[in-house]
Amino acid sequence: MTSLHFAEMEKKERKIMVAVDESQESMHALSWCITNLISETNKLVLLYVRPPSAFYSLDAAGYNFSSDVVDAMEKYSMHLANSVMERAEAVCRDLNATNINMERVVGVGHAKNVICSAVKKLEADTLVMGTHGYGFFKRALLGSVSDHCAKHAKCPVVIVKQP
Repeated sequence: MTSLHFAEMEKKERKIMVAVDESQESMHALSWCITNLISETNKLVLLYVRPPSAFYSLDAAGYNFSSDVVDAMEKYSMHLANSVMERAEAVCRDLNATNINMERVVGVGHAKNVICSAVKKLEADTLVMGTHGYGFFKRALLGSVSDHCAKHAKCPVVIVKQP
């Protein structure tokens, strides 16, 4: 490999995807990513995953909600997605990372599946995500999105623990 090829490789824009949600853990992971991984040659992709509308179309007894209720829940879900993205962008501003090439992506579905699909579709070079720090039994009962992504995402995954 000549030095010319090496120089061209270094200039390639890398996509670093950060999975964000309502949690403090995801905002900490974003902050860690900006401080430790992001440079001017990287693209930061913020990914938020909304639950599928079928997730909240049934009540606890299994009855369908009216379309008005489902519409209201859908609007709330979209508002929440915007709120999370605005919070994430505020983290970037607070760290003086305003000159970063950034993209917002909102997916719909089960987080672990949507995140892994987005990594593949958007050709992310690295996935960064927080962890809730559940213990063994809680993780076994609830499942862990970060564990699933670490095993199935088609790129390196950095799981950031909050101190």
